[in-house]
Amino acid sequence: MFAEFAFPVFEQSITDYHKYDDVNQPIENPYEKGSIEHLLYAKNWVDTVQWHYEDIIRDPQIDPVAALELKRKIDASNQVRTDMVEYIDSYFLDKYKNVQVKPNARINTESPAWAMDRLSILALKIYHMQEEATRPDASEDHRAKCQAKLDVLLEQKQDMFTSISQLIEDIENGDKFMKAYKQMKMYNDEELNPVLYQNKK
Repeated sequence: MFAEFAFPVFEQSITDYHKYDDVNQPIENPYEKGSIEHLLYAKNWVDTVQWHYEDIIRDPQIDPVAALELKRKIDASNQVRTDMVEYIDSYFLDKYKNVQVKPNARINTESPAWAMDRLSILALKIYHMQEEATRPDASEDHRAKCQAKLDVLLEQKQDMFTSISQLIEDIENGDKFMKAYKQMKMYNDEELNPVLYQNKK
């Protein structure tokens, strides 16, 4: 039941962020360094800050210079998010390294950590849709529409709990095996992004 274990950690990160609701506030991770909870909290914190970066950059009145600076922060944040997913996959790879994989074992297109990445984003969607469904200054129609969307998100949460648990159980039993592929992002790499390496000449 790893998803059920992780989701409250995501919720705590989101709640802690919204105490100040400032993209520049430093993280204060309450979990022991080196623990999986510490990593899950840090992962969701990055997701939460980026969620708000994405809100800010869509401001029609944003200063173009500030928008460019923010776009670079989003790029850097995406790289951190990817790195953290790979750390979580390393946790699973180490945990199940001694499992005897069955000859007919199948591979999943999505690793456990990438599924957890989607669950982290889902926690953010639920938090913010709940806000909209109960926003006092919104119209009754707006709140009703958001409540309907929230109901779908909550159903999706339960489905993700089930599917992630089934995936991990299959890995534990040797019915599925996992691989962790580096994402090999190219846009931040001075050796792979043509705009960057041409500017180095």
